[in-house]
Amino acid sequence: MGAERLHKVLARAGVGSRRHCEALIIEGRVTVNGRPAILGQSVDATRAAIRVDGRPIGAAPEAVVVALHKPAGVVSSLNPQGPRRTVRDLVPLPGRLYPAGRLDLHSEGLVILTNDGDLALHLTHPRFEHEKEYRVLLDRAPEPAQLTAWQRGMATAAGRPAPAQVRRESSEEGDRWIRVVLHEGRKRQIRESARSLGLEVRRLIRVRIGGLGLGRMRPGEWRVLSRTEVGALIGQTERNRPNRTGSRTSGRRAANPAPGGRPRRRSHVDRRSDG
Repeated sequence: MGAERLHKVLARAGVGSRRHCEALIIEGRVTVNGRPAILGQSVDATRAAIRVDGRPIGAAPEAVVVALHKPAGVVSSLNPQGPRRTVRDLVPLPGRLYPAGRLDLHSEGLVILTNDGDLALHLTHPRFEHEKEYRVLLDRAPEPAQLTAWQRGMATAAGRPAPAQVRRESSEEGDRWIRVVLHEGRKRQIRESARSLGLEVRRLIRVRIGGLGLGRMRPGEWRVLSRTEVGALIGQTERNRPNRTGSRTSGRRAANPAPGGRPRRRSHVDRRSDG
């Protein structure tokens, strides 16, 4: 394979996302042939002795990509927060899996877990501008002027986010449901945008990432994605990536992939905490 960047080798071996692997190198937890690794270093993985925290890395595992319907009240990271469950607790598969992007504690919906560092980069790096779609229940029906301001990207306490696609969704809730499509993922962006307009988010559900929809999965359910579905995720981000001239790469829009089988659910999931 030849020499390549060390953080890519670590990510492909399932150590973590590329960003996480870069952090490990900076923290001095990675060695190459017995010497501390340097950020940006290139290595030949077939010849170098690479260790993380003193343990040799294994061969790159088979890529696993899981779609999970995260319930409200579940932490979107691998680090427990007191008694709260993490997204990893809901997916009883062997090996290392980590979330590619997060939802805050009180939000719910589609989360991707994977051991594929390249895919995690595609789904989380801002340069790919992949779409994420949300259903949002507000405390009251928004006025047309509020929706227009939201679409333009108003200033919030965290700064001014990029314009968003926002539309009203008629429902039995008295027009309090809206749809929001983002191309960036600032922390609590939707909640802060609503608050800047005098609105409060009562419920927030991510229903789509790129070309992959949440489908009929219920809170706490998960399934391993098919190659077609993984291709839809990667294809969406590749088409959105700017080329050298600054324009978007061309290509047909991927249709929503068909479900890759029946969702699975942990038998001991506490349904009361699904929000």
